[in-house]
Amino acid sequence: MVDFTPSSLFSVERLSQLHKALIAIDNTVVHLAALPDTGLAHDHVWISRDTGPDWIARLPKQSQMQLDPETNLEYQANCFRRAAQSGHTPDLHAILPISADFPRGGLLVSAIEGRQARLPDDLPAIGEALAHLHEIAVPPVAARPPLESPHSPWTAMRDEVLAQATYLDDAPIDEGTRRRLDSELTLFNDDRELAERIDAQRCLISFDAHPGNFLITPEGKAVLVDLEKCRYGHPGLDLAHASLYTSTTWDPASYAVLDTATVVDFYRHWWATRHTTNEVMDVEALVATRRAMWLWSTTWCAKWLTLYHQERDSLAQGEDWSAALSEDRLIAHVEDRARHYLSSPVIERVSHDNHRLADELAQAK
Repeated sequence: MVDFTPSSLFSVERLSQLHKALIAIDNTVVHLAALPDTGLAHDHVWISRDTGPDWIARLPKQSQMQLDPETNLEYQANCFRRAAQSGHTPDLHAILPISADFPRGGLLVSAIEGRQARLPDDLPAIGEALAHLHEIAVPPVAARPPLESPHSPWTAMRDEVLAQATYLDDAPIDEGTRRRLDSELTLFNDDRELAERIDAQRCLISFDAHPGNFLITPEGKAVLVDLEKCRYGHPGLDLAHASLYTSTTWDPASYAVLDTATVVDFYRHWWATRHTTNEVMDVEALVATRRAMWLWSTTWCAKWLTLYHQERDSLAQGEDWSAALSEDRLIAHVEDRARHYLSSPVIERVSHDNHRLADELAQAK
């Protein structure tokens, strides 16, 4: 007998459909519990089993990378397979096939017993987790797909940010904010020497390393549980996503405003974990990628505020930011954060913090 614990968006009927789909994969399920709706990209269900460890079903609501369901599942599965070498991510156990009941399929991964990250106390553990992820050997070019590995990761990041920046035209921002963001976007210049250095430091990155995506085990180990956008790029993008104001104040459970000294210590701890030589940190590359990650996050806010009123995609294909896919509580939270990050005071604050970090990192290296 299987017990079900539903949620406002995941009914008993839906859990029953999931159980039927799981039988062909694992017949030891004794309880399915829908987890709180905390993200715009997935529903999550805790799978209790009477033999072996518990699993989590990750059921896509959409593809943030604008992939069709089959390609999206394969991409995410490869994220988990490759990141598992770090020892700081859940293991992938099976793929839930695409079906009429689950038109985007799903992944079955290890359930992690842990709590949400608390900042700044857990920043060293997060830095260690990222260091181990970034130390995974980069495969030959032909073996990198399906994960993204553009010829120039820096150019690809620039193109992605500038594409999202087109949504600033319709976003609810004032003229002063727009002028300041346009000024910040000029960072993507033709400094070929810097671009070449950034591209040369390619490694496996999460591209979604904000603190809310980490769980801390009872032993104090940080586990990155949300893997769907991994790619081969510069590690500074992950370090930024883990420590920017727009990341550390995103998730209520891990909310914190970090001072510059704390962020400097975080970067230095990551560096010390990853390197045992006398090699010097490339501060210029770390600062450039930090600013790029902030602009990616900020322009994403403009994109989401422009698109979330749209009706959900009835065909369940590709990207879909419709508010209908998530609880009203979550949508209200995201709207609040997006408007906050696009406000003039926050733009000024983060820009100032980035300049200050550049100075203090340069002195600390």
